[in-house]
Amino acid sequence: MADKRIFSMLTRAFTGAAALAAAAGLATPAVASTPASTPASADGVQVVGGTRASQGEFPWMVRLSMGCGGALYTNQIVLTAAHCVDRTGADSSITATLGVVDLQSSSAKKVRSTYVYRSPTYDTATGGDWALIKLASPVSGIPTLPIAKTAENNNGTFTIAGWGAATEGGAQQRYLLKATVPFVDDATCQAQGGDYASLNKSAELCAGNVDTGGTDTCQGDSGGPMFRRDGSGQWIQVGIVSWGTGCARPNAPGVYTEVSTFASTIASAAAKI
Repeated sequence: MADKRIFSMLTRAFTGAAALAAAAGLATPAVASTPASTPASADGVQVVGGTRASQGEFPWMVRLSMGCGGALYTNQIVLTAAHCVDRTGADSSITATLGVVDLQSSSAKKVRSTYVYRSPTYDTATGGDWALIKLASPVSGIPTLPIAKTAENNNGTFTIAGWGAATEGGAQQRYLLKATVPFVDDATCQAQGGDYASLNKSAELCAGNVDTGGTDTCQGDSGGPMFRRDGSGQWIQVGIVSWGTGCARPNAPGVYTEVSTFASTIASAAAKI
């Protein structure tokens, strides 16, 4: 089965000493003590695929302690991927980190979970790689990210962001990275073969540079949002990082939960937990 993208971030090539450090495992699995997300060559050119997000640029981004991402759906609920959690029920084991791009910042807000709701149709023919995590207390001062309720924004260019691996098989990142990826239509996505041939067209959305690769989400970005500006210029979440074959490979786009398909179910579940 294709990679479910747990335990890693935006895929890019490493250069020089940063590549050697990553290969030698000098960064911890959860947070790199020296950020691998920002190395540059001697001429100052950034590495391929992602750049640092600015503090406050995507304030609703959430880092979850099991090694996944998420987005603040309400002031007390995080939207993430079903494959990041085990089951529906009471759960106080997850810590959500919010309000910062630097996971080691003293300004970070950290809130424990109290309950998890896992999509009941995940791993069925219906699909639905999404889950909700209720926090122990509401979070103040951090905007939420609205989700798409129709398919009208499921096209164009999307933004992806996360703290996962900066190269396939690499370490998690200390700093939030961002990148953009283009929409890939269902037929083109399925034509890449392998697991892509069985793409669930009503439940999944593809994005990435099919011919060249180079920019993608990766392990540890699971559950994070894929988003874009809507017609009024507001950010809206259209996808949830779900799976892909490797990271940023040619002919292997990222696959995201198609949020608009499940918007009403998500809203109903959130109102009950």
